[in-house]
Amino acid sequence: MGMFAGKKGLILGVANDRSIAWAIAKTIMNEGGICGFSHLPDRPDDERQRNRRRVEKCLDGYDDKVAFLMPLNVQEDDQITAFMQKAEQELGKIDFLLHSIAFADREDLKRDTIATSRAGFQLAMDVSVYSLIAVAHAAQPLFNEGARVCCMTYFGGEKCVPGYNVMGICKAALDAATRYLAYDLGPQGVQVNALSAGPLKTLAGTAAGVGDMLKLYEQIAPLGRNVTHEEVGRVGAFLLSDLSSGITGDIIHVDAGYHIMGSPGRMLDRLKEAAQS
Repeated sequence: MGMFAGKKGLILGVANDRSIAWAIAKTIMNEGGICGFSHLPDRPDDERQRNRRRVEKCLDGYDDKVAFLMPLNVQEDDQITAFMQKAEQELGKIDFLLHSIAFADREDLKRDTIATSRAGFQLAMDVSVYSLIAVAHAAQPLFNEGARVCCMTYFGGEKCVPGYNVMGICKAALDAATRYLAYDLGPQGVQVNALSAGPLKTLAGTAAGVGDMLKLYEQIAPLGRNVTHEEVGRVGAFLLSDLSSGITGDIIHVDAGYHIMGSPGRMLDRLKEAAQS
């Protein structure tokens, strides 16, 4: 019997087998949980349905743990409603909801924050922040007492991380949304938390220049290394399980301790040694 035996919920945001959402979902299903999945809608002219097929490839071998898979554009309220209707039909009440969705136009990510376009800002905030509010609201009638919601944030919403730019503003807003949703859903016994992972090689990470960040974290983090998908997956599953009772409105960091540092730490020592040699 796993810690998710008898538990059912929703996983939003798996793009491929490198997605953090997949690392979390895999842990949940391995522990007995039943999941309904979303995938990015495919273009009408994409006969191969690439987005759907990438997620289907992940789900191969988990047939008894997958309740359904359907497209979801979180900018469309009708699609959110249809998704939750499908969830109610297939799962009834739910025990967890993972939100792992973010997007910013690549051109806006390349610009300095001060040069962010108005349209790009609105798009990034709508997809990356408002979608959490929208899906939590739509799912509210389905939540069992004690259900849990988890979203994915990043340290760039707490401190300035050059290059993260407009997405850092979005993550700051997402962190605030987490706290306010935790308050709103508290009387229902629903917990809402955010998981802040260190850099990982994902589609989103690649767009944000994760390669340089991996080297930096390895040098500065107290553990002297980067984290793995499996580590983040386990903590995400923890936040969506009964083991996390009593935690809500919080940000849990899984970054080998990078976020606690107020200086470059041992990296500075190495630079001094290099300068003296």
